[in-house]
Amino acid sequence: MDAPMEDAPAPVAQVKVIFTTTEPDLELPESKRQLLVPADIRRYGLSRILNSESMLDTGSIPFDFLINGSFLRSSLEDYLTSNGLSLETTLTLQYVRSLIPPVYEASFEHDDWVSAVDVLSATSPAGRWSSAANSSAAVQPGQERVLSASYDGLLRIWNASGSVIATSPSGSHGGHTASIKAAKFLTSDRLASAGMDRTVRVWKYTESDHFTGELKPTLELYGHTGSVDWLDVDGHSKHILTASADGAIGFWSASKASAPEPDASLLPGAHVSKRRKATSSVSTAQRGPLGLWSIHTAPATAAIFDPRDRTVAYSASQDHTVRTLDLTTGQVVSTLTLTHPLLSLSALTRAGTTSPLLAAGTSARHITMVDPRASSATTSVMTLRGHANKVVSLSPSPENEYSLVSGSHDGTCRVWDLRSVRPATKEEGSLGGVSEPVYVIERESWASKGKKKRPVAGDGCKVFSVVWDKLGIFSGGEDKKVQVNRGRNIVTEQK
Repeated sequence: MDAPMEDAPAPVAQVKVIFTTTEPDLELPESKRQLLVPADIRRYGLSRILNSESMLDTGSIPFDFLINGSFLRSSLEDYLTSNGLSLETTLTLQYVRSLIPPVYEASFEHDDWVSAVDVLSATSPAGRWSSAANSSAAVQPGQERVLSASYDGLLRIWNASGSVIATSPSGSHGGHTASIKAAKFLTSDRLASAGMDRTVRVWKYTESDHFTGELKPTLELYGHTGSVDWLDVDGHSKHILTASADGAIGFWSASKASAPEPDASLLPGAHVSKRRKATSSVSTAQRGPLGLWSIHTAPATAAIFDPRDRTVAYSASQDHTVRTLDLTTGQVVSTLTLTHPLLSLSALTRAGTTSPLLAAGTSARHITMVDPRASSATTSVMTLRGHANKVVSLSPSPENEYSLVSGSHDGTCRVWDLRSVRPATKEEGSLGGVSEPVYVIERESWASKGKKKRPVAGDGCKVFSVVWDKLGIFSGGEDKKVQVNRGRNIVTEQK
């Protein structure tokens, strides 16, 4: 009697795909772009196929895949099913280099809320300005520094291990007399800060060794009549931009020799009798602005230099506008009116054009991408949605032109990839494209509390500042910490 025949294995379902890319150095030959792949394959498997010797032969470049503007986050079969498509459908997969997930590294403890964070490294703006001016001032590996500003009125400089190297003096010794709201490195040995005492201050930073440093005030800048909540710098020209609650944009020199004399009525003690004047043990030079322009009808919340043309600036305000400012004349070149109060601003350079793409964080929980050259009728290029509270800080990727990180009062930082965009839904206004975050960075101070969930609105863990450097993503907030997240190990998605 013949032995019973075993059932033959069921055939593996396959899907026809067409690989495309916008990156010339990763383009496949025409003959290799169409392929049959298993229907249950995911991003990891597709990435391995592309890296194989018979395809790109690139070894281990991690790829993501866009289908109709959205990243593939399931198997091809699940994608087809969820979109009501059959296995006979041919899918066009646009492959792009993956963003690396931001892995939690460390937290630096403070005594009060952390309002601002900046990084000094070989590739940071201040690091590049320093090395361009003097090669001996280049930041060496292991000598990177983190700057933090706090509501306690103090600046702190940390090494990468989380040790404080220097702390600014108190108000009675030449420091800020109220909470600091903004701070940035100008160069490796100079930095600027601003705050609720309505001043901008320039500091000289020195280190006696790699473990001990000193912050010495060198210049006090007066002109604003409200809290100075935002600051941007250009280390090459030694210029500073500020945005204030008084609605004005300030333009300053960090050089005592080129800064004009200040308005005497704005100096400390100008309206106090001589007997009652507060005295400081430090005598610091006092100067005024190169320009102070009251161009907004509500508090000005951000001001940034154009990344390519430092004679051009962009400002944002709670009056819903983004304004382009010619710094040589002090004239507003253009005004873009958006639909919500604006709280933060960043610029992303774009290949093929001298004009940047601006990202504006709003009080309505989203980020609006705008082209400063566009007419008011076509202002919004794209909307980034995902935050649950105000977006108060933005920082572009140091490595590409299509990603940025945002910090919000919802207690998270979110990483965005502008290559992923879908059409807006009817509920979202049906206008323009929408992108969603590819990664969400939670505050470790809440995650470490176990089962206690982060409040949706972020109460107790609001993020006030975030900066993205090649060293990682650094953020500070209401939890009194600077949190460090580094990109490490590609996402090991189910295979």
